[in-house]
Amino acid sequence: MRNYTFLIFFSIVLLIYSSVNYYLFVRGLQAFSPSQPMRKWFIIGFWTVVSMFIAGNILERTATSAFSEWIYRIGSFWLAFMLYLTIAVVLIDLVRIFNYFFHFLPEFSQPMKLWLGLSVFAIVSLIVIGGHVNALWINVKEIPLTIHKKVTGSPEVKILMASDIHLGALIGERREKRLLDIIREQKPDLVLLCGDLVDGEIAPVLRKNLGRHIQEIQTQLGVYAILGNHEYIGGIDKTLPYLTSIHIRVMIDETITLPNGIQLVGRNDRASGRGQQAPKPLVELLSGTDPAKPVIVMNHQPYNLQEAADAKVDLHLSGHTHNGQLWPFNLLTEAIFELSWGYLKKGDTNFYVSSGFGTWGPTVRIGNRPEVVVFKLKFD
Repeated sequence: MRNYTFLIFFSIVLLIYSSVNYYLFVRGLQAFSPSQPMRKWFIIGFWTVVSMFIAGNILERTATSAFSEWIYRIGSFWLAFMLYLTIAVVLIDLVRIFNYFFHFLPEFSQPMKLWLGLSVFAIVSLIVIGGHVNALWINVKEIPLTIHKKVTGSPEVKILMASDIHLGALIGERREKRLLDIIREQKPDLVLLCGDLVDGEIAPVLRKNLGRHIQEIQTQLGVYAILGNHEYIGGIDKTLPYLTSIHIRVMIDETITLPNGIQLVGRNDRASGRGQQAPKPLVELLSGTDPAKPVIVMNHQPYNLQEAADAKVDLHLSGHTHNGQLWPFNLLTEAIFELSWGYLKKGDTNFYVSSGFGTWGPTVRIGNRPEVVVFKLKFD
């Protein structure tokens, strides 16, 4: 059943991907005269690059290597180019429609069409390059919070949260070490990894032995992780054993009490499915907790915030949205989620949704920054 659902989803995505690229191809072809040699190279180059995202995905699943990684990398960056080229071409076509009725533009010669096409591509290239540089700069965000409950020992606890690291073909050891450096600089008491530690397909993670540096994190209260939708996309039967083998403490619908009395709840992701695999209700996970002691919930996808507010959870942490990652997708995530990014307080519950540490697809961010969030909690 799951394979059938994936096949339908993949077919829809492939149809959309092909249609958008055909639209760009037709419009791009209009910029080249049939007599120009450049036309032939445009056709070959365009469809070669377009095919790389699909080919790279298949190769990373079946025969992962440095070569397949670069095919996938080029194809992923094309997604960013495709988005902004589509926006640019749609805007141009809207102007053409208005010009058809009101005739306010001069007649475009073939050289003018060529220069317009090259100018659009140059502008989009600058946007994507700038977005790539932006995606490499990690913002460390500090949030002080006071929780009116008691803990054992020091009343001040420093928690570092990171979500959506997406280790895999594109996010590798260098990025993993950068996270480790930030943790060492911040010296938190507790580290929480809120889902999508792995990008999806586990093959490149195994090939490059990624995630092993997370074992080097030393904190007073430990390091805990939950599953995200991408761990299930890549196959939880392969991903979970690997995370366990590198000693990452994964919480799946589990509640534990830390030495200082903080009660930590790690929820299973909604991508786990239905029936017996479905995530347990939050009220069930909290049934054995002490309401006089603080409760922190990790839940990868920030759906149904009211459930946590009704349960009077003290701090609820999520990721998943990437804050859209590429503008204007932030408008879509804001429409879907009550909280797409940032801090919100509902009743007695403090919510935070992170924009994430890594990226899905191209290592490009437009309109947002990757982040690690440091909570300076004071209990009284």
